[in-house]
Amino acid sequence: MSSKAGPTAEVASVAGAAAAPATATAVAARQAPSDLTLSFVDEATVRGVAAAGGDPDWLLADRLAALAAFEALPIETNQLYTTYIDLRNARLGSARPHLGPAAVAPKAGAPELLPEGAAAYAEFGDNRLAALVLSDEARDAGVVLETLATTRVRDPQLMRRLLEGGCALPENDKLAQMTRALWSDGLLLHVPDGVRLSLPVVLRWVGGAPDTALLARTIISVGEDAEVSVVEEQVSGDCSGSAAVGGQAFFAGTTEAQVGAGSTLSFAGLQDFSIEQVAFQHRSSVLGRGATVRWALAQLGCRVVRSRIDNRLEGNGSSVEQAEIVFGSSDQVFDLTSYTRHTGRDTTGNLLSKGALADRSRVYMKGLATIDLPAHGTDSYLGEFGMLLSRQARSVAIPSLEIDQPDCRRVAHASSVGPIDETQLFYLESRGLSPEDARKFIVLGYLEPVVARVPLQAAQDRLRELLEAKWEAQVVVPVTPAAAAVA
Repeated sequence: MSSKAGPTAEVASVAGAAAAPATATAVAARQAPSDLTLSFVDEATVRGVAAAGGDPDWLLADRLAALAAFEALPIETNQLYTTYIDLRNARLGSARPHLGPAAVAPKAGAPELLPEGAAAYAEFGDNRLAALVLSDEARDAGVVLETLATTRVRDPQLMRRLLEGGCALPENDKLAQMTRALWSDGLLLHVPDGVRLSLPVVLRWVGGAPDTALLARTIISVGEDAEVSVVEEQVSGDCSGSAAVGGQAFFAGTTEAQVGAGSTLSFAGLQDFSIEQVAFQHRSSVLGRGATVRWALAQLGCRVVRSRIDNRLEGNGSSVEQAEIVFGSSDQVFDLTSYTRHTGRDTTGNLLSKGALADRSRVYMKGLATIDLPAHGTDSYLGEFGMLLSRQARSVAIPSLEIDQPDCRRVAHASSVGPIDETQLFYLESRGLSPEDARKFIVLGYLEPVVARVPLQAAQDRLRELLEAKWEAQVVVPVTPAAAAVA
């Protein structure tokens, strides 16, 4: 039997070998939604950044502590939000960071660079400080706007007090700790006690070339009984290429604000980076007694945006107003998270997130308002709303409350996701508007609450133009209420 089976088995073996491919095709590993593809976050790069910037020992130690936290932390610590992470559109394996502080342009301080209607102006782009100029009014009032490299030399103790330990950055956020470990550029804006600037400070970050990474920190220190408005623009430069030219560009930036008693900070942020850019943003504020912070943020560009805002209302009678809007198209992904913690008495929080989503874009709006035991008399509202402009668009809204103090004036949250209201369309069309114009006015009016809060008229007009241009560029497939229900 063995003599008969041998030849048969041998023939079968030969036939199988002939049928099999010469080499097995390797299948590339799939990127998981929570995979962070950055390859430069390691100790060698941290030490390289510190050496290039001439960091003192305490700052190197601070960077290494942040790196250790980055390595230990998961990408999302809140179990309510973990399943909604999606970084698959962020392909940053070839991105490389700038190691040293930005080079300063020869005429960076020229007065003619100051925009009309601004008290001060700074512009960073592709590891170059293109402008840093103050008006006479701001300079005479003692306002400081300078790079952190300058602060390091001018006042080392102030630098240490502002940065050591991460200060206002969230300790449990992996990406915030990454920026703390690897930042190379940064700005300090200080407004002394009693100074109330009538004109805004304008900060501009210009997107870099493909495969470049810029990590930066902005520190805002507002004294007591002071007031300042800040307009931050994140825009594409001429060197921001597409994926056909190179990989994605990467920006990781923080805004860390300390607001003294009785002071007001109004901050308007406009993000319109190239579609082949990825941005991780962290904004935080710590409020003293009777202080007020107003955030007005617009997200238009980028392939992937991950934005987190942390507000700590420590002073009695402090308040925060926050509005963030998204206008998505193509396959853009917007991940917006806000944490507001009330610890002082009689504090007020009013937070609003809105998204208008076309094509295959997605937005995740996640918020948590925490009312601690000492926070008697809290008034807190958290609203998250998504408007779907196509059948493929998706929006997720997760407003959350954590209440340890029952003696509150109001604690409320709300959310909704759906298409344009048909009754609004009918009303506008009955007044003579075409269906397309009616849809346009409803969407742009829906996003107007943030636009109206931008303190610089030129920036406000530009934001309206960008929103209108983005509307005109959409290939919008209308969503009916029935289709939304099926989706």
